[in-house]
Amino acid sequence: MLAVLSPGQGSQKPGFLTPWLELPGAEARLRWWSALAGVDLVHLGTEAGADEIKDTARTQPLLVAAALLAAEQLPLYDVSVVAGHSVGELGAAALGGVLSPEAAITFAGVRGREMAAACALEPTSMAALLGGEAEEVVAAIEALGLHPANRNGAGQIVAAGAVDRLEKLAAERPGGARVITLQVAGAFHTPYMAPAEKALAAVAAGITPSDPSKIVLSNLDGAAVNHGRELLQRLVRQVTAPVRWDLCMRTLADLGVTAVIELAPAGTLAGLVKRELAGSGAPEIVTLNTPDDLPKARDLIARHGVAPDHEPTPQFRVVVSASAGTFEPAAGLAEGDDIAAGQVIGHVATRQGAVEVAAHQAGVLTEWLAHHDDPVAPGQPLARIGGHL
Repeated sequence: MLAVLSPGQGSQKPGFLTPWLELPGAEARLRWWSALAGVDLVHLGTEAGADEIKDTARTQPLLVAAALLAAEQLPLYDVSVVAGHSVGELGAAALGGVLSPEAAITFAGVRGREMAAACALEPTSMAALLGGEAEEVVAAIEALGLHPANRNGAGQIVAAGAVDRLEKLAAERPGGARVITLQVAGAFHTPYMAPAEKALAAVAAGITPSDPSKIVLSNLDGAAVNHGRELLQRLVRQVTAPVRWDLCMRTLADLGVTAVIELAPAGTLAGLVKRELAGSGAPEIVTLNTPDDLPKARDLIARHGVAPDHEPTPQFRVVVSASAGTFEPAAGLAEGDDIAAGQVIGHVATRQGAVEVAAHQAGVLTEWLAHHDDPVAPGQPLARIGGHL
């Protein structure tokens, strides 16, 4: 099984689109998308310097356009799974058939402008913490009134919030983690982005999405989302919600993904997957940075791709814990049982009391991922809900 990944903000490099414009029709495509996004994608991808393409309003549509431009050169019919990191989710939504390329590019343009505007309202920033015990790091972040904006796996958590509190976090180095201040405009994926979420919701109301033609993973909880309207709602919500790339990678492993292609500008997500899914079952990885990498990517698809057939497509949703504590499954509930939307499947015992765990949508309890009295952390998968489209 093969997955195609669409990268997020921070992966861009000056001039990275230059070789792609040599392909027939590529420049015309970018000029059309530029009109939709409200920025000059050709200039940004070829001539603009690092500071210019660091601007959130420009970077976000540039990255979505780059991913889609590269993907158009691949036989994606045989690709089973798509996922994207942060704004890369818009690229994944287009590759998965939920949004048209035009809708994804337009949405990325609005998203970038509105998030940049939200950043300008007050001084905030982000910092990456590398190493340390994950739950200790998250607890320290939250104790300072900051937000764990990205949980990227492979020992990487990104904190976001007020600048002075980030400085205090860097001085304390929770769990001995290395703290790197990120050169970003503000606190993405936190409540500071609420104005952007409101603006995106208004735009999304005019979009008519399709249901996915592939398995599309969500940054919200690593779940495979099977309804276009739900995915669009998640894309809106995600600007204020943490990016759980760690859970997306866990789902890639659960699905048995054997190969991964990261679209241009590639490298960041491939590195995380390589570190997180290391071992005998590690997927084969191709980073697609220039047209010279296309033969390797096409070969990978030929060897690992699975063409869709008329059999039902499996859907996967992972129910996760919202709190730290110990898990207690609901009495009498067993693997193979039907689950109703909103049904309580167990609870997490915390110091403040029991926290109910409910299924977001109906399906079949495919597998318990945590059992009686197991210690669990926030965001930890507890059960997999399956079914068929």
